[in-house]
Amino acid sequence: MSTFEQYLSVWVALCIVVGVGLGHAFPAAFAAVAALEVANVNLLVAVLIWLMIVPMLLKIDFGALGEVRNHWRGVGVTLFVNWAVKPFSMALLGAFFIGHLFAPMLPSDQIQSYIAGLILLAAAPCTAMVFVWSNLCEGEPHFTLSQVALNDLLMVVLFAPLVGLLLGVASITVPWSTLLLSVALYIVVPVVVAQVWRRALTALGTGALQRVLGILQPVSLVALLATLVLLFGFQGEQILTQPVVIGLLAVPIVIQVYLNAGLAYWLSRKLGVAWCVAAPAALIGASNFFELSVAAAISLFGLNSGAALATVVGVLVEVPVMLSVVRIVRASRGWYENGNAAVNASSPAHPR
Repeated sequence: MSTFEQYLSVWVALCIVVGVGLGHAFPAAFAAVAALEVANVNLLVAVLIWLMIVPMLLKIDFGALGEVRNHWRGVGVTLFVNWAVKPFSMALLGAFFIGHLFAPMLPSDQIQSYIAGLILLAAAPCTAMVFVWSNLCEGEPHFTLSQVALNDLLMVVLFAPLVGLLLGVASITVPWSTLLLSVALYIVVPVVVAQVWRRALTALGTGALQRVLGILQPVSLVALLATLVLLFGFQGEQILTQPVVIGLLAVPIVIQVYLNAGLAYWLSRKLGVAWCVAAPAALIGASNFFELSVAAAISLFGLNSGAALATVVGVLVEVPVMLSVVRIVRASRGWYENGNAAVNASSPAHPR
């Protein structure tokens, strides 16, 4: 990692403070920026996410995507954690912490709404931001791309029935416009742009691609920090006016992240998955598609509901907590590989 990346957690902490401060000092300005959205997708945030993920996508050679079939165990782990464990574990954590342990400290009329928001958050696995986490832990990029694409497809058919089952609601209004626009903006269009750009650069020689990547890498990290300032700025007033509620809602979310990341990492090690696949598998298993969850909470329960607030808390803790998971998987690489004699050979781009 570069010196800048090594201290990324420090920059993140500063951005959180700056974002909350600016959001409190200039609420009208942030409200205007927040209003720049289509189908609950903020356009400025979308541009910043583009700047984050396009450099990662430039590194991917689509001609090598066939190698993903060698990582079928990693795909199985993430699918199991994302769809069979995470939503149900969040329902249990929400019921215990919000419905029982913290109930006396929360508005009684919002408790069920808070739990519903947590479930909506867990039922939507992460898409675009996973490219950032995978890149920071030197994960296998082809595996990451294929897994994100597979999760997008599964969300179309599984999100509504899964949420309906856990919330006990017969009919779920899925915000299809948000789901489809997010997939198009964050996955389809960036992938096409990156591959067209990669082919043009490759035609000029491998040196051209590496030079562009060297320029874009710091741009990607700055975009990550700018996104964080915006997200915390959007919610600056809520953070300052409801700090206790936000802190309590963050507890099951943080536990869920570490629980599912740890489960995916442990299962990968038990199944002999290469570390360069296990690392992004842990991150994919833990993170969430916050645009979809926030939009679903608003459409089902309303903008000022406890469910909407719970999904927003998920947005606020996402970056700091996922950065800590990146640090853990990087620091534990030796333990992972030394104890996993049956691990598959890593891809040529990620030798063990």
